[in-house]
Amino acid sequence: GGIGSILYIFIDLAQTVTQPQWEVPGQEAETVTLDCTYTTSESDYYLFWYKQLPNGEMIFIIRQEAYKQQNATNNRYSVNFQKAAKSFGLRISASQLEDAGVYFCAYSAPQ
Repeated sequence: GGIGSILYIFIDLAQTVTQPQWEVPGQEAETVTLDCTYTTSESDYYLFWYKQLPNGEMIFIIRQEAYKQQNATNNRYSVNFQKAAKSFGLRISASQLEDAGVYFCAYSAPQ
């Protein structure tokens, strides 16, 4: 648990997740969509989105469990999870200036 779990996720991320280099544009009141693709041979796994603060801290945003058909939502955040395409997008609705920053998607297989 705790820091160990997060470190494991991001070590795994480097090996399995492909993500364009981007930052969230600073335009307000739009819906922003961020893309993420990954590779895995597992059928049961978890996907996450995190936001990196300027001090380097990673803030958890949302989690999707691969066996769930329904896309996860959390306040203004929602995901577009397509298991067959191995695609895991993040949607930020009614974007605000404070949403600007660097976002990371992460993958974790069952331990």
